[in-house]
Amino acid sequence: MEFPDRCDLQDLLDPQPLPSFARVRYDPATATLDTPLETVREELGRLPLDELEPGATVAVGLGSRGIHRIADIAAETVATLDERGFEPIIVPAMGSHGGATPEGQREILAALGISEERVGAPIEAAMAVEQLDEVDVGDTATPVYFSAAALEADAVLVINRIKPHTNFTGRIESGCCKMLAVGLGKQRGAQAFHSTALAEGYVPTIEALTAAIRDSTPLLGGLALVENFHEELGHIEAIPAPELKTREPELLERATAEMATLPADDIDLLVVDELGKEISGAGMDTNVIGRYRVINAPDPDEPSIDLIYARGLTEKTKGNGNGIGLADITRRRAIEQLDLQKVYANALTSGSLSKAKLPPVAPDDELALRIALPALGGYDPATARIVWIENTTALAEFRVSEALAAALESDDNVTVLERERLRFEDGTATFDA
Repeated sequence: MEFPDRCDLQDLLDPQPLPSFARVRYDPATATLDTPLETVREELGRLPLDELEPGATVAVGLGSRGIHRIADIAAETVATLDERGFEPIIVPAMGSHGGATPEGQREILAALGISEERVGAPIEAAMAVEQLDEVDVGDTATPVYFSAAALEADAVLVINRIKPHTNFTGRIESGCCKMLAVGLGKQRGAQAFHSTALAEGYVPTIEALTAAIRDSTPLLGGLALVENFHEELGHIEAIPAPELKTREPELLERATAEMATLPADDIDLLVVDELGKEISGAGMDTNVIGRYRVINAPDPDEPSIDLIYARGLTEKTKGNGNGIGLADITRRRAIEQLDLQKVYANALTSGSLSKAKLPPVAPDDELALRIALPALGGYDPATARIVWIENTTALAEFRVSEALAAALESDDNVTVLERERLRFEDGTATFDA
């Protein structure tokens, strides 16, 4: 597809006066776990490993998210299981991610630092599933699929981060239960789940499928990880299978209180340097940008962001730019990074089609801002509230326009580091002190 280049657009878009910017540090109080690997080893002892025979195989489910020290945690889990006389295997638990192919899912794990050599266990990435059961969720009969590779093992354990989800809110959101219901269902299970969840609700669907999986598989439980504001590990806890339904909501409350957010709720323009699946299932954390864009889940009231400009993709997302449809403007560089097969596999499986839509494509940063600033309506560089971030997890330091910097002066958690000037080199944005 050909998009208009600079010579096609520049005469249609007047240059815009730019605000001055400030680079700020945002540092709310938070706690970090000092000895995460020791904690992993201790917590695994809370699971019913003594019930397994020596030499038993244990399938360890791992997802596609860029969780703090996830490769170290996976390796420590494998080492602990090895020392107990078991044979661990790694099973990707990421639904349709990686283009719904074994090669793609291995590629995602490798981008997260997870390889057979690194963790010391084989990776069984086959997409084959078996149907365990069929459950009624509301008025919808839903098949329950589960990874065939995981079912061949003598026991199953999942490792995942507990956090607010990007499509819905409820007592159970992202975590071990959802990884069981969706991630280990591979593409077929993920599609069945999302079809039902869109009709009957996400939480009832997760609860019904998790209960069926718990009854039909040798499930040990989950290793739950909670990150703090700085995306560092603040808590690690092993949850035995019977306790998942009651304990995970309690950990979700902690994760919600400590999650990374912006210090302002009323923003005119948010500029995001990169989006990716390891950052969020939606490419950009919808709890940070205030947009779900899901059929049966209204967008949150806060934050309120008028326009979003997404500049590109992360390297680790390997072309899966699902979530670019949450932006209002992008640039050609981002389009060139897209692997549409991966984007479509993700969007068609989840049923969240809006996240795969392409917004208007600008040839470069300068023309993207020429598009965005007048579209705010009544744009004034002296009052515009603009935030410029690397991505929706890296929120410890970022840039804000001068008007927003002034508004944040009373926030004890925000420190202005230096004033900066935005300029363009061959259309690409750069900042000078």
